[in-house]
Amino acid sequence: MQATMFVYLPSILYLSFFSHLVLSQLPPYQINAMTKVYDLLQNDTGSSFVWNGTDKTSTPCSWKGVSCNSNNSFLTRVTFSLFSISSSEFLPFICQIDTLESLDVSQNFLSSIPNEFITVCGGISRLKLLNFSGNKLEGFLPTFTGFGKLESLDFSFNDLKGKVDLQLDGLNSLKSLNLSSNMFNGSVPTSLGKFNRLEELHLSANSFEGEFPTQIVNFGNLTLIDLSLNHLSGVIPDRLGELSKLQVLILSANSLSGTIPQSLRNITTLTRFTANQNNFVGNIPFGITTYLRNLDLSFNKLNGTIPQDLLFPMNLQFVDLTSNKLEGPVPSNMSINLIRLRLGQNALNGSFPSASFESLQSLTYLELDNNQLTGPIPSELGKCQKLALLNLAQNKLSGVIPVELGDISNLQVLSLQSNNLVGEIPSNISQLNRLQRLNFSWNSLTGSIPSSLSNLRSLTNLNLQGNNLSGRIPVDISNLNVLLELQLGGNQLSGPIPDMPLSLQIALNLSHNLFQGPIPSSFSRLTSLEVLDLSYNRFSGQIPDYLTGMGGLTRLVLSNNQLSGVVPKFGSFVSVETDGNGGLIYPSPVAPPQAAAIKRKSIVVAVVVPIACVATIAVFVVIAISISNLDQTQVYWITGDSLHQFQIKLSKAMTTICRPINVMQSNQFYTYYKVMMPCGVYYCIKRIKKRNRSVSLHSLERFKQGLVNICHLSNYTMVPLACVVESDTTYIVYEYPQHGTLFDLLHGRCDDSTLDWKSRFDIVVGICRGLAILHGGSLFSNQIILFHISSSSIFMKHLNQPLIGDIELGRAFNSSQFSVAVGYVPPEYAYVMKVTEAGNMYSFGVIMLELLTGKPAISEGTELAKWIIQYEDLGEVVDSRVSGNSVQVHQQMLLVLEIALQCLSVSPNERPDAKELLETLLNLGQQFGI
Repeated sequence: MQATMFVYLPSILYLSFFSHLVLSQLPPYQINAMTKVYDLLQNDTGSSFVWNGTDKTSTPCSWKGVSCNSNNSFLTRVTFSLFSISSSEFLPFICQIDTLESLDVSQNFLSSIPNEFITVCGGISRLKLLNFSGNKLEGFLPTFTGFGKLESLDFSFNDLKGKVDLQLDGLNSLKSLNLSSNMFNGSVPTSLGKFNRLEELHLSANSFEGEFPTQIVNFGNLTLIDLSLNHLSGVIPDRLGELSKLQVLILSANSLSGTIPQSLRNITTLTRFTANQNNFVGNIPFGITTYLRNLDLSFNKLNGTIPQDLLFPMNLQFVDLTSNKLEGPVPSNMSINLIRLRLGQNALNGSFPSASFESLQSLTYLELDNNQLTGPIPSELGKCQKLALLNLAQNKLSGVIPVELGDISNLQVLSLQSNNLVGEIPSNISQLNRLQRLNFSWNSLTGSIPSSLSNLRSLTNLNLQGNNLSGRIPVDISNLNVLLELQLGGNQLSGPIPDMPLSLQIALNLSHNLFQGPIPSSFSRLTSLEVLDLSYNRFSGQIPDYLTGMGGLTRLVLSNNQLSGVVPKFGSFVSVETDGNGGLIYPSPVAPPQAAAIKRKSIVVAVVVPIACVATIAVFVVIAISISNLDQTQVYWITGDSLHQFQIKLSKAMTTICRPINVMQSNQFYTYYKVMMPCGVYYCIKRIKKRNRSVSLHSLERFKQGLVNICHLSNYTMVPLACVVESDTTYIVYEYPQHGTLFDLLHGRCDDSTLDWKSRFDIVVGICRGLAILHGGSLFSNQIILFHISSSSIFMKHLNQPLIGDIELGRAFNSSQFSVAVGYVPPEYAYVMKVTEAGNMYSFGVIMLELLTGKPAISEGTELAKWIIQYEDLGEVVDSRVSGNSVQVHQQMLLVLEIALQCLSVSPNERPDAKELLETLLNLGQQFGI
């Protein structure tokens, strides 16, 4: 009996296999077509994680990316997103599946679409969705013949060009069209099917021109219109108010003019209206926010007063009117649901708004800077407990700083500079445990610097210059161990100078005070400091030799003291100012003060943009360094697959970018600066400190090619627009991410309310996708391991779209030191003297913990990865603001927490790699339904 069973077992398995195929009832032609597709993709993607483990003997319904109907009798969906596919050879075979309803090949490397695909797939009667977004498609948009049932078409984030006219005219069922982020030109397409069923129109970030298309009004079902980042001109037609179903209208960064149509206030469904960076004039229409949740009219030329009803509707949450010509008072009636209110850079006047701030419990971001507001700062602001950023700088505010500001426990940025404030600095400001930036400069404050300020352990920037402060610098100031910048100039401070925080990098300014005696030897410990200004004091004795060994120093200002002796020789990259010291000796080849001043005038950083400055992806951005030897400066503008070199000689700088006031973040390798153009467009500029001994450039050619390659990862990484290479420093220009860094969103200058669970999960998946591409080496000749990954190196293009920063460091530079931030360092880095893929995954695990717990990488004085292990019940550590009362969300967060803990395994071999982790996350996302 046993022998008989042994003999027939293979036959039983054989019959079982074919029985399974019969039960699946999938037609043979569909099996054959998908098998051919499988073979082509296997050859194209090689060892790509997507197909690992797929069994070709099983039904295609069980293959990754393939979906069938409920009884597996025919194939319905093919989703090959992020499969690293570069050849389009497989596409015609997909069209043999005549039951296909959805085809998604987004986020690959496809460069073309075969004509056969359009002609054959156009005959599929059930096809409703086509998604080719995030590829490298070139050429012109194909003409879609057939496709009578197609409802959604997405070609966004490609390199398509030309005019869009009648190519889409036959798509009579089309409801959603997305052509964003290409190079299309000509007029906005309005031939989009004969039945005008369109509901969503995404055309942003192209080169469409001409006047606003009035024909859009014919599409009465439109719920979303996004025409931002184009070259549209003329006025918004008043008939736009006829679109009774419109929910979102985005017209940002065009050249639109005229007034804001009154008719928009009649659209009861409209929740978001964004038209910033245009040329609108006139008054803001009365009643326009009646139904709105989000209004952005910043960087226009609007004038008149703000309507008294503008801020009052209860649905209103976000208002941005920055940089207009508005005048008059700030409305006192405000929605209790306001989250962000930005009215800076106008001509608003009158006393500070008398709104009842006790009721503004959701207000997170308040910006009224650069106006002409008068009177005292109301103490009621202390009731706004969610306020994270308060900017009242550059007004005419008077009186004392309210002690109640110390009650705003969530405050992270407090800017009151350039007002007429008097009195002492309230000591209870030291209660603001989350405060990162404190600026009280250029007021008339008196008294001493409170010693309690040393309790602000999160402070990175402290600016008290330009006041009448006296007494000593608090001896405990060294406790501010993350402080990057300390500005105390222009006061009447005196006494001994205490030890300074070793973290100082941007600047230490003690100028225009009453300090005397020798320059303190303790400054020798500030090895990362860039600017040291001790001018206009009474320092005496010699200039210490140790100053020449401070590796980070770029500018030393010792003017107008009582120094004597021989001036030490500094490196060529250090600007030294010593005039006004009668006893100094300048031996050759050290230049006297006059020569140094001449040299300083030639060291200029400028930003060159076209006259018609608009924030388009194709904007011509060039950063030029005008130095005495122009041959050492090479400027490159990055477009497509190439760099264009320029030689630009500037007789006069248009602006100076690398100033402490512009610093976003800094470490020993680089500094990020946020720069605003005269037209109001922001850019992000990274200065890489090549002269740091731990960093050296492999080669200029490899560096340039690396930047071009990164451009192809626009969906995953910060993409460079231009770079400047000189002997000591490299500058890289990026588009400024709208929401800053992930750190800003979670722990810092948050512009919006708490991120919901879906957004946090999308961020986790987005970062993992980027790491999978970088570690997989599918685009580059080899994989890229990041020197540095943290929530501060993840930039947020949208609230759910992360971009990985600092890619070029791992691509183009040698490093003998790690720049991994504290809290993200994997344990093995203590003995493995190189960055690793597993090390990157450990750092990613910490980022996941931040998203799940809402806490920073260093929490309660302990690394987050160590802090979490003290909890037996992990249900206690997830962010209750997100999980709330939802049992489902709570359970989902715990599942992702288990994955994060796997990434934090002590053994590198036990951590998942990015590719397999991405697959797990995508499967979880399907289970979660998000």
